[in-house]
Amino acid sequence: MVDKMIRLSKSTISKHEKDAVMGVLDREFLGMGPEVFEFEEMLSNYFNKTALCVSTGTAALQLSIQACGIGPGDEVLVPSITYVASFQAISATGAKPIACDIDPITMIVDTEDAEKRLTPRTKAIMPVFYAGGTQGRDEIYNFAKINKLRVIEDAAHAFGSYNKGRRIGSFGDITCFSFDGIKNITSGEGGAVVTDDENIINLIKDIRLLGVEKDTNKRKIQQRSWDFDVSHQGWRYHMSSIMAAIGIEQFKRFDELSSTRMSLAKRYVQNLKDIERVTLVNRDFEEIVPHIFPILISDLINKESLREKLLDMNIQTGIHWKPNHLLSKYLIKDTLPFPNTDNVYEIQITMPLNADMSIDDVDYVCESLKALLSSNEH
Repeated sequence: MVDKMIRLSKSTISKHEKDAVMGVLDREFLGMGPEVFEFEEMLSNYFNKTALCVSTGTAALQLSIQACGIGPGDEVLVPSITYVASFQAISATGAKPIACDIDPITMIVDTEDAEKRLTPRTKAIMPVFYAGGTQGRDEIYNFAKINKLRVIEDAAHAFGSYNKGRRIGSFGDITCFSFDGIKNITSGEGGAVVTDDENIINLIKDIRLLGVEKDTNKRKIQQRSWDFDVSHQGWRYHMSSIMAAIGIEQFKRFDELSSTRMSLAKRYVQNLKDIERVTLVNRDFEEIVPHIFPILISDLINKESLREKLLDMNIQTGIHWKPNHLLSKYLIKDTLPFPNTDNVYEIQITMPLNADMSIDDVDYVCESLKALLSSNEH
C-alpha cells in the first residue's frame, strides 16, 4: 500500500501562482483590476475569439443564457448527467432545464432523445463535454440549426481539448469554461465565456458588473462609474485580480499540466482496457485533456463497498454524477425514461486524476482495482 492518499482531484499550485497572488496583495487592488484584463487577453488570443472572465463557470453559463434573451417560460435542453451547476445556471434565469438522456458510449447528450423533449418553448441546447469528450458535436449543432436553437457549450471539463483538430472554444456559438480549483487550469474559482457574438459580449460585460453600463471600460483604466445607467438585471459575477493572477500563471503552465493529465489517462487506458468488467469511456487522449477519468464496471454488486475498500487502500474515488432528474428540485415524474443515464449512474466510478499524480500512482490504483474486482465481492 502507498503511504499517501492518492486524491481524486486537487489543485496543482506552484511558487509562481503564490508569488502572483502576493503581488496583487502588495499592490492593494483586489477587485477587477489589470490582471483580469491581461488574463482575458491571453484567453482571447488562445481561442482567437473574445473571452470574458467571470466569477465561476456556473456564472458563465447563467450570464450566457440571460444574454441570449432566455428566461421565464423558456426551456433549455441539457443532459441529466452533469453537475447540478448546469441545471442551476438555467433555472437561475427563470428558464426551465429539460433533462435529456445520454449516448451510452460517448456520455454526451443524445440528440434523438432531445428531439422527443422539444417544445415550442425550447430556446437552446446545452451540451456538456463530459470528461472532456466532444463526440457528437456536429450532430448537436445540426440539431440546433434545424430547430433554431442557441448552443451554449458547457466546456467546464474541456479546456485545451480539441474536436477534429480544432480547439474547443475557437469555433461554435457560445462556450463556457470553469477555472475552479480542480479544473484543467484554475484561478481558484472563476470561469469564462468565449464567443464571437458581439451582442452577447457587450451585454455580459455589463451584467457581470450588476448591469452598470460600460463599467468594464472604466475598470480597465482602474476607474469606477459614478454617473451611470442600468437597463438589465445584473449580478456581481466579475472576476477578481487575485483569481486572475492565479489563472495567468496556470495558463503559462498549461502545456506541462495538460501533458501530465493526458499521459496519466493513457496509462489508465493501457492498464484497464483488457479487464473484462471495465468499460472505458470513449476518449481520444491525443485530442482530449481529461479533467476526470470515469469508468463503468459491469455486474457491480456494491459500488459504495468497492469505493470504501479503495479508500482503505489510500485511493479516493468519485461518482460523476447523480443524475439531475433524480434531485428534488428537478425531479421528473410521468415523463420519458432515461435508460442510458440511469444505467450509467449505477455502474460508474471515477478514478483519481490530477497533475500531481505519477505513473506509479496510476499503476497502483489499477492494480488495486483489479485485485478487488477479481475477488468477486463487488
